[in-house]
Amino acid sequence: MHTRRSILKGTASALVAASSMPVISTRAAAKAPFAKVQAPAFYRMKVGSIEVTAVSDGTIPIPLASLYTNTTDEHAQSALAAAFQGTETETSVNAFLINTGERLVLIDAGTGSYLGPKLGKLIRNIEASGYKASDVDDVILTHIHTDHSGGLSADGERLFTNAIVRVNKRDADFWLDPAKREGATGPLKNQFVEAQQSLAPYLDAGRLETFDDDAAPVAGIGSILRSGHTPGHSSLVIESEGEKMVFWGDITHGDVLQFDEPGVAIEFDVDQQKAVESRRAAFVEAASERYWVAGAHIAFPGIGHLRTDDTNYDWVPVNYAAD
Repeated sequence: MHTRRSILKGTASALVAASSMPVISTRAAAKAPFAKVQAPAFYRMKVGSIEVTAVSDGTIPIPLASLYTNTTDEHAQSALAAAFQGTETETSVNAFLINTGERLVLIDAGTGSYLGPKLGKLIRNIEASGYKASDVDDVILTHIHTDHSGGLSADGERLFTNAIVRVNKRDADFWLDPAKREGATGPLKNQFVEAQQSLAPYLDAGRLETFDDDAAPVAGIGSILRSGHTPGHSSLVIESEGEKMVFWGDITHGDVLQFDEPGVAIEFDVDQQKAVESRRAAFVEAASERYWVAGAHIAFPGIGHLRTDDTNYDWVPVNYAAD
């Protein structure tokens, strides 16, 4: 029978035993330091039998609201804020690898060192995705702006050593014209200088080729002239096993305002009215045909679909799929 005395005696014995045990600190272990580095940014999917890999060159905060035209700063800021985006809007710079099984083709080449340390990550992310710059057979430029061509070269040397660079003839004639470079002023002057610096090593090596309007830059990849943003701005097209993807280039900047208001242009457009016309045509086609779209400045990976809604159009990002 357990008495009060026996219970207390047992308790005392337990306390004595406990006092002889080593003391274990209950203080929490030191917290892990912040990792600080974003994961390698690539996303892979199939379009029929073709492998497409979206590769990030990085992101850059830019004052999108003040760069849009055919609108007001206040209206643009309100639209961005409604989508939880700030006045300095973090904007993606995307490129895309197309592996047809016969050729590895890169669409656009990022910024290189021209636009700061948050960008210029394309080659690092290509390598993280399992490829190397030397694996690329062709680089097709949607157009020759610095954020699409600046990553072609560094210190006067070709970075894609085995590739031929291909661009619409209108764009090459415009950006590589020495007379236009000399006559340009302000930011446009810098764009001419950077375009010619980036492409010169390929020109010198005989590895720059142009293609005509709506022609195929390489077998199996078509093009659609969508001029306005630049004279030869072209979207690229792949089709396989009943699936289709159109690589838009700079049909839009961001993924908020211009889908609801296609008439809003941006200061970067060489011909703003023509750019608006091209955007409207691209939207109508993408929504009606329901094909995949890949955008250079839509939040990474920049892939999705376009559908109509009660305020014009709606961007529907790709639904993430693991292996």
